[in-house]
Amino acid sequence: MKYLGRRVKDINISNNSNIDDIFNQMSNSGGFVSRHMSDGLHILCDMINDKQCFKFISFVGAVISTGLRGIIKDMIKMKMFDAVITTCGALDHDIARTYANYYEGDFRLNDVNLASSKIHRLGNVLIPTANYGPLIENKMQKFLTDIYKDGMKEIATYELCDMLGRTLKSSSFLYWASKNNIPVFVPGIMDGAVGSQTWLFSQTHRDFKINLAKDSDRLSEIVFSVKRSGALMIGGGISKHHTLWWNQFRNGLDYAVYITTAPEYDGSLSGALVREAISWGKVKRRAKQTTIHGEATTLIPFLFSAIRKKVDSQV
Repeated sequence: MKYLGRRVKDINISNNSNIDDIFNQMSNSGGFVSRHMSDGLHILCDMINDKQCFKFISFVGAVISTGLRGIIKDMIKMKMFDAVITTCGALDHDIARTYANYYEGDFRLNDVNLASSKIHRLGNVLIPTANYGPLIENKMQKFLTDIYKDGMKEIATYELCDMLGRTLKSSSFLYWASKNNIPVFVPGIMDGAVGSQTWLFSQTHRDFKINLAKDSDRLSEIVFSVKRSGALMIGGGISKHHTLWWNQFRNGLDYAVYITTAPEYDGSLSGALVREAISWGKVKRRAKQTTIHGEATTLIPFLFSAIRKKVDSQV
């Protein structure tokens, strides 16, 4: 029968099994999301090894509050991707964690008590108030004053991120993006502490502007010039949509891997499978693509470990 192709095989893990063995077995396990994980690994490896493919990574800001920041930083340090599209929260957390600590917490802590103790809760991550808003305000106002004095009166978000990265430490993903000339685009720049600080600065420096059209100019130069494009999209929202949106102008992504916990039944962009984007021309009909349902801080470490064993050695 045409439906009965590959048979389901049991996964067998021994003391000698490595991550490659496990991912290879997952592709034949018939194990629901495990097959998508295995597919995603192979797609990402093909994409990263494709020297004629321009590679995007998009992610939501919340993951930078977690240990996944280290892996995203390493991916950018190793030049696995050519451009970043993210949210303002990613900048906020990258700055804050460069200079101060976040702490382990619990999803079920009492938020009234936390507020009284001047602690923010982001899921099960705890952020002392002093380590976030006041810290970012202090760093951003000094940064903005310095670049303004140097003559920067109008700035795109990728320029802001590049200059900001130069002021941070090597634990920062912005630092490595700047060092490796990887542009970081933040289409929703005003939705966070960094964006609010640029607005606050503009109240006393009326000629200072964020120029989002300049971001669009840079993105258009990219998508209209590359032979192929691909994306790893971690979480949904504006970072995912902006990645898909710009790639529609070159008839869609050639490679696409999306990791999400969102369901598709409410019609949201965050829950939409990659294949839905085919109908919009944002992913090519014959693209190598998959959606992996799962929580990114759990899945990405395993994918990254396996990718490092498979991609070209010069990456």
